[in-house]
Amino acid sequence: MKTIGLIGGVRWVSSVEYYKIINEYISEKMGRHHSAKIIMYSVDFEEVMSFQYRQKWGETTRIMIDAAQRIERGGADFILICSNTLHKIADEVSMDIHIPLLHIADATAEEIKSKRLKKVGLLGTKYTMAQDFYRGRLQTKYGLDVIIPEESDMKIVDKIIFDELVLGEIKESSHQKFKAIIDKFVDEGSEGVILGCTELPLIIKQKDSSVPLFDTTRIHALAAAKLALSEDNYSSTN
Repeated sequence: MKTIGLIGGVRWVSSVEYYKIINEYISEKMGRHHSAKIIMYSVDFEEVMSFQYRQKWGETTRIMIDAAQRIERGGADFILICSNTLHKIADEVSMDIHIPLLHIADATAEEIKSKRLKKVGLLGTKYTMAQDFYRGRLQTKYGLDVIIPEESDMKIVDKIIFDELVLGEIKESSHQKFKAIIDKFVDEGSEGVILGCTELPLIIKQKDSSVPLFDTTRIHALAAAKLALSEDNYSSTN
């Protein structure tokens, strides 16, 4: 079994889900007393988020590279960043380590393609939705047609994520707003919707959508567990 490296704390609630999902899979496949070999380094989300707000991505990169190198020195065979948004700097992190980085967009794209879907909607932070590091990778590397919400809806999604979900607040009014945005995706021809923020599964469930929802936290974690058991050879940044 390979040793999985996790950069967690971004935020810690979703990091718990990574740990749980990976270990449940390992236990199911290998026997009830087996558990995953995991090295986790958990960063301070307040520090990371403050740099994001001030557009100081160089400082964020420094924190993430330090975390990745600590995990590598600890003996991990490959590494995951337990966040969609922070894959904005995945290439920079990957260049400063010597083990593969399992990219969340690659794992998600493989799952979408396994369902034979071509057009999907993308929800996440404003960085994930609007910038090219995530959507562009899905389009260029995997040939997917990825659509995002209109500007006003993007602001709504981003505000709910940072003002509510990362604080553990689930509001019915926000739940209804997400459902409305998903309905717009379906009207535009989306065959599925990517929940491209690790907090989104807290507020959106499959019953809220007429098309498949892709929980990137679960997809990424399962990809790591399968790679640890050499069941799959997912693409990595390295």
